[in-house]
Amino acid sequence: MIASISGKVIQLTKEAVVIDINGLGIEIFIPKPMLAEIETGDLLHLYTYMLVREDNISLYGFSSLEEKDFFLQFLSVGGIGPKLSLSILSSLSIDNIRSAILSEKPDYFSRVPGIGKKTAQKIIIQMQGKLPESEGLAIRAITDSDDAVVDALISLGYSVVEAQTALQSIPKDTPDDVETKLRVALQYFDHF
Repeated sequence: MIASISGKVIQLTKEAVVIDINGLGIEIFIPKPMLAEIETGDLLHLYTYMLVREDNISLYGFSSLEEKDFFLQFLSVGGIGPKLSLSILSSLSIDNIRSAILSEKPDYFSRVPGIGKKTAQKIIIQMQGKLPESEGLAIRAITDSDDAVVDALISLGYSVVEAQTALQSIPKDTPDDVETKLRVALQYFDHF
């Protein structure tokens, strides 16, 4: 079992990174937000999970052990394989995943391509009480106004990831009404 890998990035694809380790190029599938931040030539350290199947051996990489733990938890949910698990981690932040499970909001998962309502509900049910330990961070519960803000941002053309990130940037003391939260969330995009 390969638990982690460190090396120089020699190639990037749409889904994976190839890391050179003493002349051996190893392909590792990683979440898309991480892939967007990496460039050829970067030194990279990843926590990994090797999946061995009859016809395929694949390596999946993560920036933190918590991210890897979530990947493994998603694999334990019926109907979710490694690609869909990686897709969830590509579409939602760890904080959003944790908040959605704690708040019992399957709608957040059903926004991920490939996940329907039944699978989203399975995730909530099977992951209740099994969340990987957080590093002492306070997780804000998702409210109905949060859902409305995310839906509004998506309808304005932002991706699910962008909408979720903007939602997480809203200060906790912001009034809990949709208009105010939407205005603050849109200010997040003005900084780029």
